[in-house]
Amino acid sequence: MVNVGRTPDQITDPDGAFFLKPDHPRHRQYEALRAYFVENRPSREVARRFGYQPGSFRVLVFRFRHEMDREFFRDVARGPQTQPKKDAVRERIIALRKENLSVYDIRDKLEQSGKDTLSVTAIQEVLRAEGFARLPRRGDDERPRSPRADPDAVADVRTFSLDARTFTTHAGGLFLLLPMLARFGLDDLVEKSGFPGTKMIPATHAVRAALLLKLLGKSRRSHVMDLVFDEGIALAAGLNAVPKATYMSQYSSRLGRKAIAALLGNWVERLRKAKALEGKSFNLDFHSISYFGDDPFVEKHYVPRRSQRRKAVLAFFAQDADAQLFCYSNADIRKGEEGQEVLRFVRFWEKHHAERPQQLVFDSKLTTYAVLSDLNEMGIHFITLRRRSPALVAEVLAQPSSAWRTVELDVPHRKFKTPRIIDQRIPLKGYKGVLRQLLIQDLGHDQPTILLTNDLSSTTKNLVTRYARRMLIENGLADSVGFFHLDSLSSAVALNVDFDVLLTVIASGIYRTLAKELRGYERAQGRQVFRRFLDTSARVTVSANEILVNLPRRAHNPVLIDSGLLDEATTIPWWGGRKLRFEIR
Repeated sequence: MVNVGRTPDQITDPDGAFFLKPDHPRHRQYEALRAYFVENRPSREVARRFGYQPGSFRVLVFRFRHEMDREFFRDVARGPQTQPKKDAVRERIIALRKENLSVYDIRDKLEQSGKDTLSVTAIQEVLRAEGFARLPRRGDDERPRSPRADPDAVADVRTFSLDARTFTTHAGGLFLLLPMLARFGLDDLVEKSGFPGTKMIPATHAVRAALLLKLLGKSRRSHVMDLVFDEGIALAAGLNAVPKATYMSQYSSRLGRKAIAALLGNWVERLRKAKALEGKSFNLDFHSISYFGDDPFVEKHYVPRRSQRRKAVLAFFAQDADAQLFCYSNADIRKGEEGQEVLRFVRFWEKHHAERPQQLVFDSKLTTYAVLSDLNEMGIHFITLRRRSPALVAEVLAQPSSAWRTVELDVPHRKFKTPRIIDQRIPLKGYKGVLRQLLIQDLGHDQPTILLTNDLSSTTKNLVTRYARRMLIENGLADSVGFFHLDSLSSAVALNVDFDVLLTVIASGIYRTLAKELRGYERAQGRQVFRRFLDTSARVTVSANEILVNLPRRAHNPVLIDSGLLDEATTIPWWGGRKLRFEIR
């Protein structure tokens, strides 16, 4: 029976369907080309019959005409057909697996031979091809004898010992910060805030251990494993050993925002009693901490460093403008709550200090005009940027020359000291009342700067100078990212990040307080203070009455000596009342 002229759909004979409905790609190419060249079928019809795109079939015809040989319809195997490295050691791998060795043990045995090296993945492929299943989990007595890491002691405050001894620590500079922790009464603040703890690791010791990791500039809590054998860090924390990475990463899962906010409030209150900050004028800003995982519940926020919206945890910061100390943070912010965060800060400050902030300075996207109206009704002065729309920029540029007034700023190191300013009073939709608008040119930007404030009495020079100091919070955030590793997310859970942000706030405050004691380094950033004064080893001697820390000779020791930080011995509460004393050998 001849099937010429029939379409594939009309073929019912299985033998005929074999030719007109080929399954194999090479067979399909053969039948299509035969229909085109032998049966003289049109190209478009052949392409439709055998499931090709018209253009793809024309390419196939072109290749056949230019590459016509016996190999055209043959499946040519691509890539290497042999595996010399695997084949050379295949029998050796099988023999080792029969000795109950794991893939890692087999890899080590092959490496010890000196010439037959193979990766773990390659060994797994060989064993899988030979039909071997995965080994069940083995006990220590079933494993081959090989050098192993020495386990450190389990952290337990009940076994903490102050027996007389002498040892060397790589974190000698860390002891310089302990008198500050004792002076601020960090243990009392943690207990008052209701932090959780256990008999092995009480709350005060847990927070102190996590804080010490921040003070040392470790990028992640998991990196504490680099320090578990350093006896000096365990002594500084008041424990027999440093808590391991698992404990450090999971402790924050027991915390809530209430406890974190309580410790933050108690910490700032202690700073105010120590007259470390004024608490009058504040810089406010958001910081987006990028998240690189695939957690579907992490929301997207704008990340300035990448100039895009991406998954991130949004954190809010408030910085005392005079002391340059962070005094508020919150990383437990959900989408749509950003505009109200400034009011939460006001309530936080009023709750802990029985007064409202006097002045707030922030960027244009921090809140809404309705919230600005609420701040005005509370009697709080604010200074913020107005977003520059094309129409607003055109309006500023259209102002006559006679409307501008030149002002000289009292900023010694600023390049652009004589901006031109127009002072206006305007209403805005959503704001109850009149706002003061300052149009500013020649401030070092291509586009004009537009400030909004409800302060109707201060001079334009003071307002522009004050807003220029808002960059201090950006410098502080840059230091927190660079040295305290604020962007190293501890978890996708916001509260875990919130605890990490809290530690950053406390650590940066300790460094700022230390920097003010060092002449010439009052404005130094954390990484500079650490590199010059704290990144040093020390010889520690524990005796019955005191703990003596001998610091090595370094170039910046004279600054440390003149500060008076080494003069007096300090009683450390978590050492049972023993004193800490310093010497420079």
